[in-house]
Amino acid sequence: MKDVSSPCEIRSTCPYCGVGCGVILRPDGMGGLTLRGDPDHPANYGRLCSKGSALGETVSLEGRVLAPQVNGQETDWDSALDLVASRFRDTIAAHGPDSVAFYVSGQLLNEDYYVANKLMKGFIGSANIDTNSRLCMASTVAGHKRAFGTDTVPGTYEDLEEADLIVLVGSNLAWCHPVLYQRILAARKERGAKLVVIDPRRTSSCDGAEMHLAIAPGGDVALFNGLLAAIARQGAVDHDFLAHVEGFDAALAAAEAQRLAPTGLSQDEMQAFFDLWIGTEKVVTIFSQGVNQSSSGTDKVNAITNCHLATGRIGKPGLGPFSVTGQPNAMGGREVGGLANMLACHLDLENATHRTAVQGFWDAPTIPQGAGLKAVDMFRAVGEGRIKALWIIHTNPAVSMPDADAVRAAIAGCDFVVVSDITGETDTARLADVLLPASAWAEKEGTVTNSDRTISRQRAALPVPGQARADWDILADVGRRMGWTSAFDFQSTAEIFREYAALSGIAGALGRDFDISGLADLSDSDYEALAPTRWPVSAGKQGGRFFADGKFFHDGGKAKMLALSQRAPVSALDTEHPFRLNTGRLRDQWHTMTRTARSPRLSAHRPEPFVEIHPEDAARLGIGASDLVRLKNATGSAILRARITSAQRPGELFAPMHWTGETGPTARIDALVPAVTDPVSGQPESKAATVSAAKVEAAWYGFAISARALAPRCDYWTVARAGSGWRAELAGFSEIADWEAEARRLFDCPGAEMQSVTDVARGLTRLAFHEDGRLVAALFIAREPVAVMRDYLAHLPGTEAPEAISGRPPADQPDPGPVLCSCFSVGVNTILDAIETQGLRSVDEIGRALQAGTNCGSCKPELAALLERFTTRHAAE
Repeated sequence: MKDVSSPCEIRSTCPYCGVGCGVILRPDGMGGLTLRGDPDHPANYGRLCSKGSALGETVSLEGRVLAPQVNGQETDWDSALDLVASRFRDTIAAHGPDSVAFYVSGQLLNEDYYVANKLMKGFIGSANIDTNSRLCMASTVAGHKRAFGTDTVPGTYEDLEEADLIVLVGSNLAWCHPVLYQRILAARKERGAKLVVIDPRRTSSCDGAEMHLAIAPGGDVALFNGLLAAIARQGAVDHDFLAHVEGFDAALAAAEAQRLAPTGLSQDEMQAFFDLWIGTEKVVTIFSQGVNQSSSGTDKVNAITNCHLATGRIGKPGLGPFSVTGQPNAMGGREVGGLANMLACHLDLENATHRTAVQGFWDAPTIPQGAGLKAVDMFRAVGEGRIKALWIIHTNPAVSMPDADAVRAAIAGCDFVVVSDITGETDTARLADVLLPASAWAEKEGTVTNSDRTISRQRAALPVPGQARADWDILADVGRRMGWTSAFDFQSTAEIFREYAALSGIAGALGRDFDISGLADLSDSDYEALAPTRWPVSAGKQGGRFFADGKFFHDGGKAKMLALSQRAPVSALDTEHPFRLNTGRLRDQWHTMTRTARSPRLSAHRPEPFVEIHPEDAARLGIGASDLVRLKNATGSAILRARITSAQRPGELFAPMHWTGETGPTARIDALVPAVTDPVSGQPESKAATVSAAKVEAAWYGFAISARALAPRCDYWTVARAGSGWRAELAGFSEIADWEAEARRLFDCPGAEMQSVTDVARGLTRLAFHEDGRLVAALFIAREPVAVMRDYLAHLPGTEAPEAISGRPPADQPDPGPVLCSCFSVGVNTILDAIETQGLRSVDEIGRALQAGTNCGSCKPELAALLERFTTRHAAE
């Protein structure tokens, strides 16, 4: 599969979400690459979202760690790894194996994950290895295990095309999994499939949906309990299938008892949903972070699976519950035992037979008897000094964990911290005692597993820079240095994969679902050529769906329905904290932006962090569009730009989770999320914090553009890539006496020629700096949020721009406006002009004229809204 249409093209997979899209990479011979979607990959058939399309813009070596560092000083690998091995070995000797921990990531490949899990659980002898996937899909794992007996995804992506009704629960699929959303839209167009969105916010996924149920936070269990009760009342129970299910009577009784539990929806809305769901045989219920990231997340998952089990709507084409995962290898992490309460290959840590089997297969000296510390508890233990040596791999918990300020302090105070990453420019990497340079996507080899159980190869297309090494290689080297030479004498990812596949055969023999033993004898060349393959791959079963035959993985072979009760979010609203804060993702950014922030076009759509607030709440608080807003609670605080929208329910706020101390230190939104977890899954409740909100009165506001990296020092700032440089939003609570001196420091241009305009009465200052006739930077200051044409200005650094100081383009240069379509960098003003001058009347016509919306399609809802606003405005004129 490696060679495609050219010997220079290489098949691989995208490193972002759990869709697992195939990509075809073409290195340019100068350290860069171009790419396109793989038309033969079963996840995407050639489609890519805006993030995937921009991957070629993110592979520069800027900011890369190219050599090991100890206490900030470069060193050699032997010295660094000897130190890591000795500190972990000495800590274990003095304090026991549970005094050390690994915190790993869905960015790891299966082979990396496997070696890390083997080292910690089989040889160090602790289960203190957890993954940032705990933050996104642990509740699904727990719900699947409670319902099915193991963590099995029943269906496949093909079900999205075959369903007659698709229900999105807590999932903005249009932005977070755009390629899957486009598959759904195609099914709607071709087959008339219906779409229902259950989400407190009106998101882009609601575009054209038959229903949007703006459910109250935490109302999911009550809604699906209501659906279960309606299923029984309306005679839709599949009694033949219930022969394979336990717990129906108790689950139904609990559902009937909860019929009046609050959901935030009217009875008419709920009944219309019940009738549609019950009256449509082929239903796929897709759920994601809005379900998982809750203190009752596992119950929400089981409330959904209860309805599918009661009706027998599972495991057949076009129907079933379907979890979509957040990270490229969140599924793979589940399969290799990357979570603290699991063993590899879906074997159970609490099961003595399973422990014995794994220990024997690994010939390991020991294996833990019970679960290790899950993510929130792990960092709490770090803060309390119970964990004294910590290894963090490819993740940024100082930003992404709940109670992020406390986590950052815990890491800073830990006796010994190792960080493996591609850059030292993250909040977490800056806290490391030892920083290890790891290879990145497009440099490393291995496999990943996507949301529908498809295993795909990631392949190297670029040389590994400097002294960087693959994660499995680093981990195995430390294992050897700790004394376990033969167990970690791996020479290649193919060798690790064969061992992993062989272990899965033992799991299959023990009655587990995960069995890829049919791949255990792959030669190196077969592994290199491995095509996308859906598991299981064994003598007994090849790919396909699970559970249509009524065979489950609990003892006795039956599924289990659970009696569930609605539980409100743990954080209660009060007069001091009257707003419920929801957090989530943006269309064009990924996690803490270590990769996506390198792309100017990905940063153009939403270049600044924001908080969405309903117009009624904004009016009551005196908050206007573009004002700064301070959110605050007992856990932390944040300052964000106001975005006023009726898509948000009154009394509720939404803020994206991507900004960090590197890109917007006051916007680290997880500092506001308390460390509350689901008692079953250990997953944090990331969408239900309670906060206060108030307008921030700054003494001045600023907007800056620069050809060089910026170093702001003010009360509020955010930076983003733009054109060939950077753009920044700034604000301060005290006056600046000398703006020229401050600007020259900010831009590091002490000798540049300066243009300036100052209006003391209006509080306006504008400064532009030129070197050799080219603009290097400009700063715009005002007493109110600065009114300039930002998207025009952002492309000027490095060009001859004598009129930049005006803040607007010359009459003969149109301003494209804020980017709406990131795939093709098409701005709002360009679209509006084409609508007016070319008479465009549909989203498809806009696409044909400008290309906007013709790649991933995730901007189509915004195009439709823009078209509607234009049409409405002109109809009123």
